[in-house]
Amino acid sequence: MSSPAVATDPAAPVLAEVLDGVGRVTLNRPQQFNALSMTLLDALEQTLERLAADREVRVVVIAAAGKAFCPGHDLKEMAAERTPEFIGGLFAKCCRVMLGLTRMPQPVIARVHGIATAAGCQLVAACDLAVAASDARFATSGINYGLFCATPGVPLSRNIGRKQALEMLLTGEFIDAETALRWGLVNSVAPPAELDAAIDGLVRTLLAKPPAALAQGKRFFYRQIEQGMTQAYEEAAALITSQMLADEALEGVNAFMAKRKPDWSPK
Repeated sequence: MSSPAVATDPAAPVLAEVLDGVGRVTLNRPQQFNALSMTLLDALEQTLERLAADREVRVVVIAAAGKAFCPGHDLKEMAAERTPEFIGGLFAKCCRVMLGLTRMPQPVIARVHGIATAAGCQLVAACDLAVAASDARFATSGINYGLFCATPGVPLSRNIGRKQALEMLLTGEFIDAETALRWGLVNSVAPPAELDAAIDGLVRTLLAKPPAALAQGKRFFYRQIEQGMTQAYEEAAALITSQMLADEALEGVNAFMAKRKPDWSPK
C-alpha cells in the first residue's frame, strides 16, 4: 500500500515518498554535499513531522543524494549570516530536528555513504539505527575550524563510549566505517553496491514487528536512558504490563501457540 509522495519537486532540498509502509527521505543538495542549510532543515523538520503523523508509515529511512551523506552545517551560509539571531536560530532548529527523530513513533534508519561530519555525524547518531557503506567516513570536525562540536556531541556521547566520543570531538579526525561499527555509531557495514540490500533487509525485519510495541518501546527507551535505574525499572514494569494486556500481545501469543505468523494489522 502506498501514499502520495511527501515531496515531489526534484529541486526540493528534501525529497520524500511513502511506499509499502516505508517513508524514504533524501537530503537533496548534492552540489553542496547535502550541507544543512536553514532551508534544508526547515524542509526536513516539516517532512519528518508529516511522516510521524502518517499511520501508514512503519519505518523511516534517511538517505542522501550525490557523493556524500552530509558534511554538517552550510559554513558559507553561516559566514554570510553571522548574527546571533540567525546562528542561534539555526542551531535551535537543528536541535529540534534531531530531537524530532527520537520522538517519532517509527524506527528511523540512516543510510550512510561518503562522509558524515559535524552535524552530519550528529544526524547519523540521532537516528535510531544506521547502516553504512564500507567506504563511509565519520568525524566531528568542528574543532578544526575553531568550534567544539557541542550539539553533535549530545547524540554522539549517547551512542559510543566517553573516551571514543571525546577522541572524535577533541581531535576532529576521521574514523572509517569499521571503526564506527566497532564503537557503536552504526549497526552494520556493507559494500557500497550492497548498501540498499542491507537497508532493505533491516526494513523488512522491522516491518514484521508489531507497530504499537515498536512505537511504545522506542519512546520508553529514550526516556529511560536519562533516568535512574529504579525509576527506569518502575516505568519498564508498567509498560510491559500494559503491553501484555493489549491486543498485540494477545495476537503474538496466540500466533506462537498456533505456530503461525502473527497478523499485526489493526483490528
